[in-house]
This record gives sequence, structure tokens and C-alpha cells, in this order.
Amino acid sequence: MTLTPLPPGDHGLLAARPEPDLAAAGYEESEHLLATDRGTTRVVVRRPVTARTSGTLLVEWLNVSSGSDAAPDWTFAADEILRAGHAWAGVSAQHVGAMGGFSAVAVEGAPSGGLRGRDPERYAAVDHPGDTHAYDLFTSAALAVRELVGADLVLAVGESQSAAMLTTYVNEVQPRTGTFDGFLVHSRPAVAAPLAPTDGGPAVRMDDMLRGGPVLVRDDLDVPVLVVQAEGDLFDRIGFLPARQPDTDRFRLWEVAGAAHADGYVIGEFESFLGCAVPVNRGQQWAVVRAAVRALERWARDGVVPPSADRLEVDGDDFVRDEHGLVRGGVRTPVVDAPAEVVSGRPWPGSSSACRLFGSTTPLAEPAFPDRETYLAAYAAATDAMVASGFACPEDREALLAEARPDLVGRGA
Repeated sequence: MTLTPLPPGDHGLLAARPEPDLAAAGYEESEHLLATDRGTTRVVVRRPVTARTSGTLLVEWLNVSSGSDAAPDWTFAADEILRAGHAWAGVSAQHVGAMGGFSAVAVEGAPSGGLRGRDPERYAAVDHPGDTHAYDLFTSAALAVRELVGADLVLAVGESQSAAMLTTYVNEVQPRTGTFDGFLVHSRPAVAAPLAPTDGGPAVRMDDMLRGGPVLVRDDLDVPVLVVQAEGDLFDRIGFLPARQPDTDRFRLWEVAGAAHADGYVIGEFESFLGCAVPVNRGQQWAVVRAAVRALERWARDGVVPPSADRLEVDGDDFVRDEHGLVRGGVRTPVVDAPAEVVSGRPWPGSSSACRLFGSTTPLAEPAFPDRETYLAAYAAATDAMVASGFACPEDREALLAEARPDLVGRGA
């Protein structure tokens, strides 16, 4: 396998949220072609050059549900990656991201040109052989970038469709290759991706994948797996609930109360383009994902086992909710334990395919607090409890506090 740098240019990773200033953080970004005997694809690398280096590399299976490569876990966890000094690599592991195809969300059925269609000259050498070889390409990318950045610990991360692919990697590929030292599987469906497209074509299709039965993470791995699920992942299209499994000394499941599969943090100022009937979810999944990155790295490097989390409470095909309509159980965040609004991961009735993934934020039927002072005290206490429990990083405390909404609470005394 060969890793060849591309000249500076637009890597085209989809992101609605503004990117951090890598140079100011002591990082550099580079883009490479990865050539193997299976084919050629693209890898984006962000690594510390003047910043302290941790020796850890996170390799993200880029998400292609929109029809183009995106890096949702980089978006959620970039602040933690940079302050910890980790390197990060985004791999165009799937055929759609490299060569084009059909999107699972956004404009349903709309084709995407992938890297080749977006910039035929820059990516002329990209030649993805199809998703039968996606797992081998991901392995090769991890090995090549590990050597490039000099990492001594390599973690795999992936969200949504990528998490389904990563679940298959954990169960079927990792036992053969031993490539990774740990896995962060984020917002996976109950199913796992097939090892090859089921229709004989070049690309795995999400709709075909979701017709499968539930798959558990194997219990005989010698590396840790941390699964993070939003409230909105358990039912509806993602339907994770049947794949729940108990924690072990190598497995943790964190289910985040009040969180949606996608949310206001990732869509940012582009929310209006979705055209959703109500505001999208304002949950605090971002803080939990950052804490998960930290917890997994400590687990893989030092053997420090992360905390176990209560499961979200369910009753049949719905959640058990409190008097405000907020789900009980799970990883608790300030916006659910000191509510000024109702944040839900479940889709708003009649939502489009995209809006169904973004949940909702709606007014409380009755105020939860008599005045702003009481609300802010409760919100601060909930924030501190989240940090103390290990589900938020101490460095994120001020950012969590900044998301309080005292403007929605009565003025009081």
C-alpha cells in the first residue's frame, strides 16, 4: 500500500458547523491517496505538529448517508481531539463517497458524484473497487496513517451508517487483523452491514441493510468497544433497541437521554434548510461523544474502565417519560435534568426523512422551575453531576453552562 500526498486543495468533507482553527491549535491538515492492491481511495489527515502529541490516532469511517463524505464524529469531538493532542484520519472507505451513487437521506434517490464527480482532475486516480473491499481499505488506511504520524495507539470511530459498517468490522475483521486498539461505535442501527453488497452492485445500501435482524457486538474481543446511542436511535428508522447487550469488561453502552440521531449542534446555522416543522433537537450529545473519546482512549491505553450507564427506560414501543415528557434513565445531561424545553430524539409526526433523524425541541407544557435563579442553580448542579459521573469532560463544563436557557423561565423574584 502507498500513501501519496495530494497538493493543497478542497477536501470537500461535508460540514455545517464551522471548523476549528487547526493552525492555531498547532495542527496541520493533509490529504492523501491510498493505493492498495484492492484499489485507490482518499484519506484526510489532521495531526499535531507544534502541539503536544498524545501518540493516539483516531481513524474515522467517513459517513456517506448524504451521498458525499462527512465526518460527524470529528464534528462532535474535534475539541477533545485537539486538546488531547490526538491525530485524526478520515477514510473514504465506501464506494459512494469515492465514486458516487445514491444517498440514504437528504433528497431521497438523488445521485451523488462522490470525489470523482466533484473534482475529476484532483481525484482522477481514485478507483474504489466497491464495498466488498471497504473493510480492507479501512484497515490499510489505518496502518498507513499509523506509520505516517507515528502513533502507538489506534482507535476506530464511526457514526450511523458508518457505525453499521464498523460493527461488522468489529465482529468479522478485527479478530483477523488486530488492527485497532479500541472502537467507538456511535449511533448504530440494530443491524450490521453485510460484508458485500446484497444486490451484487458496488455499494452497500442503507435501506437494504436495515431489513436485517439485530446483531450484537461479539463478547470475546481483546480490545474495548464503547457504543454511544442517542435516544432517537432506539426506535423508528434506526431501531437499535433489539441490539442492546449488557456491559462487560470489554464493552460499554451509553444511551443518551434527550438526544437525537442528528441535532442542532451538527446542523448549526443551516437548520432552516431542513424545513422541519419544529426546531430540531437541542440535546447535548456533543459533550457525551467527547467524553466517550476520552474514556475509550484511557481504557485502551491505561486499562481505566469507563463508567457504566443506566439504560433508557422503555415500555413497549415507546419510552417511559417524566411529567414534562422527557425520557427517564440513560446518560443524563443538564437540558434533561434541569429542563427549560422538551428535547426529544423521536421524530416529529409527519417529518421528512431528514427531519425524522433530527428529533425536536418544543416548549414545556408547564414550567419546571418557579424562577430563573432556581433554574440556573439546578442546571449548574446537573452539569456538575454529569462531569462527576464521567459523561462529560471537565473542560466542557463552561460550554455546557452556556447552553442554559434562562430566557425561557419566568423572571421570578
